[in-house]
Amino acid sequence: MRSRPLLLGTAAAIALLGALALLAPVLAPAPPTAQVLREGLQGPSPGHPFGQDRLGRDVLSRVLFGGRVSLTVATLVVGISLTLGVLIGAVAGLYGGWVDEAAMRAVDILQAFPGILLAIALAAILGPSLVNVVLALSVIGWVGYARLARGQVLVVREAEFVAAATALGAGPGRLLFRHLLPSILGPVVVEATFGLAGAVIAEAALSFLGLGAQPPTPSWGAILNEGRQYLLVAPHLTIFPGLCVSATVLAFNFLGDGLRDLLDPRRR
Repeated sequence: MRSRPLLLGTAAAIALLGALALLAPVLAPAPPTAQVLREGLQGPSPGHPFGQDRLGRDVLSRVLFGGRVSLTVATLVVGISLTLGVLIGAVAGLYGGWVDEAAMRAVDILQAFPGILLAIALAAILGPSLVNVVLALSVIGWVGYARLARGQVLVVREAEFVAAATALGAGPGRLLFRHLLPSILGPVVVEATFGLAGAVIAEAALSFLGLGAQPPTPSWGAILNEGRQYLLVAPHLTIFPGLCVSATVLAFNFLGDGLRDLLDPRRR
């Protein structure tokens, strides 16, 4: 119960971040690609609270629009990874045998490589674009959900209500979608919140390396990359997008901790 205020606070913070990203076209002081070359590298001012970059573009506008890109990519990655991983893991746990063996060997192979390095390699092979970033991160992201879902299903399938449903003639499909998946929803949701934090960092890293968002499309990682060479003369170019990445990751991690405490009776 003591974690309830933290949970509500972080949920409100994430809702605020989402609202700011969604309303970027309304809130941004200027279009994110509008250039005023004579005002390049200007610091924060009343007209430009986050300053301007080397091309005179408003950094606040780029951070707001960059948030839309980064959060959209993170949401897509987690959605694809969760759907694919939970289905594979749940089917493996339900059927067992060679299905389980094949699925878990695929998981083991992918987990044998450092995730971010594998994502960098895939993104480099596929070519720099946000679509390819989503594909690369989804390829490495589903394995954690698969292992979690399999473990949960192995426990739940021994429950009495599953045995009763089987005795009443429920087939594998009905067992999976009517009984097993709803029963493992709590741990999956908690894992997804941590996955969102990881996806934000991974997208920022790939865009920082030039494998994600391409100019002039703003994303937090791409903005950091553009500002790194001016770190000493115009630190605002990296401070504000860096703070956004850090705040978003912390918020999702705190939300995951709060949900875990709320949904796990042993932690109450």
